[in-house]
Amino acid sequence: MATWRLDGWLLGLLALLMGFGLVVLYSAGEQDIGLVWRQLARLGLGLGALMVLAHIPPRFLQIWAPWLFVLALLLLVATALFGVGRGAQRWLDLGFVRFQPAEAMKLALPLMLAALLSRRPLPPGWVDSAIALALIGLPVILIVNQPDLGTAVLVAASGFGLLFLAGLRWRLIMLMGAALAAALPLAWINLHAYQQNRVLTFLNPERDPLGQGWNIIQSKIAVGSGGLTGKGWQASSQSHLEFLPEPHTDFIFSVLAEEFGFLGVLLVLSLYAAIILRALYMASRCRDGFGRLLAGSVALMFFLYAAVNIAMVSGLLPVVGVPLPLVSYGGTSAVTLLAGFGLIMGLYSRRRFMDGV
Repeated sequence: MATWRLDGWLLGLLALLMGFGLVVLYSAGEQDIGLVWRQLARLGLGLGALMVLAHIPPRFLQIWAPWLFVLALLLLVATALFGVGRGAQRWLDLGFVRFQPAEAMKLALPLMLAALLSRRPLPPGWVDSAIALALIGLPVILIVNQPDLGTAVLVAASGFGLLFLAGLRWRLIMLMGAALAAALPLAWINLHAYQQNRVLTFLNPERDPLGQGWNIIQSKIAVGSGGLTGKGWQASSQSHLEFLPEPHTDFIFSVLAEEFGFLGVLLVLSLYAAIILRALYMASRCRDGFGRLLAGSVALMFFLYAAVNIAMVSGLLPVVGVPLPLVSYGGTSAVTLLAGFGLIMGLYSRRRFMDGV
């Protein structure tokens, strides 16, 4: 494994999750085998990115981190000017490929922050924290203006998560929390009407059960109706009778819960937990501060993806359009996440003490 810079345990766990995801996707996508093949191609592209990034030396990543961050920022600016999408400018269409630049920022920002903070004394002081906050704020503002609040929250969380891993002092954390709480009224009045409706619907879905509340009500029905063992593969009534919106993307966890029940959900949650724990262990074994910060933040990002989607479809968070990682249909997020795991493997493979784990 050292020769190939790949970790067999992590790669095997990812393969199990992606394989089970394709099984669920076939059912959620109305047995469209073409959908499965397209997703398989996207996952293959992500695995290719994983293998390439696993072989890039950390020193090279540190040197190029600022340039990659600037490139990702320029792509966000280009998206604001020339982006396409349904009701929001979130995608860049180059003719031969269409991608979401905000996803690239989920890796570019942790790379930039890890390269910056690893060269400074830790925990970060006021000046370094202010610089880091400015670096976080720039892409978040651009993504919010697309508008894409869900992705903006994940990008911000990846940045704050890295600051936390860097040992940010508790008084700074509490000060940031107080500033965030004070800014909530201003943030609320600047939200789009549909975003405000999502929050109000989260607080009371029954206020508009046939309109704004329809999605989450039908999702909770699907999750709750699976019971212990589920209704069986391809037997999701909420999905196949078209009660559940976007069953192959944002709400695929609801289909999984209805068809495979509590046991199926437990299996998927166990896979997520195993992947996250393995990634965190690998982060802890990296040879320097840059590797530990970067690998840890990527593991945290993967956790946030899964936690936000599962909480969203279960009615514990507002609907924000975050896919279930490596299970939902979609290419950009899958490639980003797998590329992140490639970074973890590459950093871990160059650890100082080769313990054979």
